[in-house]
Amino acid sequence: MKIEQVDEIKKGFFQALENEKIAGKIEYTWAGQSKFIIDHTEVEPDFKGQGVGKKLIKATVDFAKENKLKVIPLCPFAKNVIEKTPEFQEVLA
Repeated sequence: MKIEQVDEIKKGFFQALENEKIAGKIEYTWAGQSKFIIDHTEVEPDFKGQGVGKKLIKATVDFAKENKLKVIPLCPFAKNVIEKTPEFQEVLA
């Protein structure tokens, strides 16, 4: 599974692709230059139960760590995964 990021000045998203088919997506909104808000996580029905959402969260957290950014997870799924995963918590704003 391949994860791609598309950043569009004020908003962006990470998407998971399996054989060029979109498996899931995390949408975010920038909150200044050092933080972003995870607005929504969605996994396509054909890919439910395969860990796609967690892979997307990991890619998002890795991006935040690499760029010394903080994350505000408004999406309930993202908030739950980040709060239950100790190595993800350092990026919480």
